[in-house]
Amino acid sequence: MAHELTVQELEKFSAEFNKKPENKVVARAAQRSGVLEASYNDRVQGQLTRVFSTELDTNNVTNQKHSGRCWLFATLNVLRHAFGKKYKAKDFTFSQAYNFFWDKIERANMFYNRILDSADMPLDSRQVKADLDFAGSDGGQFQMAAALVEKYGVVPSYAMPETFNTNDTTGFATALGDKLKKDALVLRHLKQYGKDDEIKKVREKFLSEVYQMTAIAVGEPPKTFDLEYRDDDKKYHLEKNLTPLEFLHKYMGDVDFDDYVVLTNAPDHDYNKLYGLPAEDNIEGSLRIKLLNVPMEYLSSAAIAQLKDGEAVWFGNDVLRQMDRKTGYLDTNLYKLDDLFGVDLKMSKADRLKTGVGQVSHAMTLVGVDEDNGEVRQWKVENSWGDKSGVKGFYVMNNEWFKDYVYEVVVHKKYLTENQKKLAEGPITDLPAWDSLA
Repeated sequence: MAHELTVQELEKFSAEFNKKPENKVVARAAQRSGVLEASYNDRVQGQLTRVFSTELDTNNVTNQKHSGRCWLFATLNVLRHAFGKKYKAKDFTFSQAYNFFWDKIERANMFYNRILDSADMPLDSRQVKADLDFAGSDGGQFQMAAALVEKYGVVPSYAMPETFNTNDTTGFATALGDKLKKDALVLRHLKQYGKDDEIKKVREKFLSEVYQMTAIAVGEPPKTFDLEYRDDDKKYHLEKNLTPLEFLHKYMGDVDFDDYVVLTNAPDHDYNKLYGLPAEDNIEGSLRIKLLNVPMEYLSSAAIAQLKDGEAVWFGNDVLRQMDRKTGYLDTNLYKLDDLFGVDLKMSKADRLKTGVGQVSHAMTLVGVDEDNGEVRQWKVENSWGDKSGVKGFYVMNNEWFKDYVYEVVVHKKYLTENQKKLAEGPITDLPAWDSLA
């Protein structure tokens, strides 16, 4: 039922606001320093510590800067922790630019596939619009990074360093997105008129142009490199003329991505079901995005078990909620916005997902946990925002934040129950591109 605001109503609202003297005091604070600063809860500082009962050996952090590559950084951070532990080289880092390059090529190919598959749908259909909106995007999921590593291997950061356009992907993403959308119109036209022979030739031309654009913006990836590093004992290591795949298989051959499962907690979906996100898969014929939806306690117990075995944990979260970038605090009581505004802003996790308030907006790495008699107090988080964020790049997260704002953890299947292992094998229920988990 439509309602039109009246002058009388607005005068009533003003009178109600002004009859409470505390509103003016709060308003002055909020208007001067902002609603977050005015609602900041200093008591959090006395509740979160930097000591953890289980903690991985860590040192330097990475920096994705102005890019949406957190999913790739978090995956490579998990790998580098494994490499550092195995070879006593905790400062070793992998090149994110290398896998980013191949992601752009592979993702363009998948985009063309989807555009051709949906050529009979209207241009303004929800599916086609979702594909067009995602063109040129940086965002991603764990299996997308895993698929890139499996197909193309990895290289040290010095073998393909960051460039301006990897540190700030805005300009390149816009240009690439524009090209892909223009190409989509051509491919749709050819498909609609049955010109399949021409499609193959045109698609190859388009992909060659995407390669050219990416090589100009990022630089071509090395075909071989010399592995050179000094370990934690100051011992020098050198192996010459390795390919990226040789490096992966020789030095990280015990890592099998098929052994890892993404546990998700999405209470707006049915539990104990395996979901897929085909609209976000980035490599044709490779790893699919699969999410096993289970109650939150299973995410916690599996992550703790993996940390206790000395392995870092990739996790997807909604980092912009109740977060202080300067101190590195992640706490559900950090900003008392309910108290500031005098209204109830609380929503369940399911309702936040249903309405778009909640989303998997970031990926980071769990590198520690603090327990007291079996009760989890807090978690140590390695972010990818450089060492000026948090405390030398590390954050501390209370367990309530973990429950409320963590949606995914990636764990080895050995930490799953027998029933969960079976569920992780399928069948898969595919979700649309506009689902709350996408």
